[in-house]
Amino acid sequence: MNFELSKEQKDIKKAAREFAEGEIREVAKEYDRREEFPKDLWRKACELGFVGVYIKEENGGADLGLLECCLITEEFWRVDPGCGCVLLSSFGAETLQNHGTKEQKEKYLPPIPAGEAIMGTAVTEPDAGSDIFGVRTTAVKDGEDYLINGSKIFITNGTIANYLAVFCITNPEAKNRYDRYSIIMMETDRAGFEASKIKGKLGIRASDTAELAFSDVRVPIGNLIGGKEGKGFEQIMELFNMNRVVAASQGVGVGQGALDQSIAHVKKRQAFGSAIGKFQAVQFKLAEMATMVEAARVLTYQAAWLLDNGKTDPKLIAMAKWLSGETGVRVTDDALQLHGGYGYINEYDIERFYRDAKIVEIYEATKEMEKNTIARQLLGRF
Repeated sequence: MNFELSKEQKDIKKAAREFAEGEIREVAKEYDRREEFPKDLWRKACELGFVGVYIKEENGGADLGLLECCLITEEFWRVDPGCGCVLLSSFGAETLQNHGTKEQKEKYLPPIPAGEAIMGTAVTEPDAGSDIFGVRTTAVKDGEDYLINGSKIFITNGTIANYLAVFCITNPEAKNRYDRYSIIMMETDRAGFEASKIKGKLGIRASDTAELAFSDVRVPIGNLIGGKEGKGFEQIMELFNMNRVVAASQGVGVGQGALDQSIAHVKKRQAFGSAIGKFQAVQFKLAEMATMVEAARVLTYQAAWLLDNGKTDPKLIAMAKWLSGETGVRVTDDALQLHGGYGYINEYDIERFYRDAKIVEIYEATKEMEKNTIARQLLGRF
């Protein structure tokens, strides 16, 4: 891998930072307080081409790679993780891009980067999180339609999405359990569908999270992604690999943002007659924080670059996701400590960052699952 970003990538990163500083910073605290998805910011981000950058040009996207998506995500999360989740308004478009039929791509993809539609992916259930084989939502054929029944939990964009990619069982009798699942596109205005917003989250409160219920939701058979049943497991695992790297860039972003705030604070905070940044203990702490962020960044960029070049390394992806999540949590904790009592009140952004960081260790596979993946890859069968 070339460890220097191209001029285009540097320009994308710079543009994302300018947008985040100019548009997100001043409203971040208010959207966190209201626990509301920032639709105005989302529309502006779409207008400037930041949403769904991996979507092909023929479908209205910028036809860029996962690395570019990670660069934008990092800069948004560096300023505010909650509002940075506007980039997740295209969550699942990757699956459509890679596996959808021509008709599905033409119908569902163009409205996403245009700011005309929000998408989500519905996988997690009350009894199926890391254990994806615990999914119980079903789609049963009825004439020219599927009838979807079941429930989902912790679904990003659940109450604001125009359509969802629903992971469900279509072939319950298949001998191979990997062949039992499919992904079906479902418009959220269909009868029998209900979404309830989850409030009171610890962090990323500007991101919409919901509980979903499906009761005989009728969806055309033509909405089956790829047009062939039994492909859902491999499709969703591919999406997980991509989004774990995106989540890793979120951890890098929140860590870098906390580091930025710490540097600014210790330069002006006075104690014992001088700025606390002059104390060796503080300097050592900043050195540790900066090193962790940079290590997580390099690992994340490498994982993204490999995927962009057609190479999937589950071990490296898991390492990037785990280290970046750990870095985000540890660095925000250290940053709050450096702020002292000021960090404990919401007048200072670090209070919000401290709450926001934890999610990276939980969604898109917990840190324990990532460690399992790494260990299995190291040990193999023995």
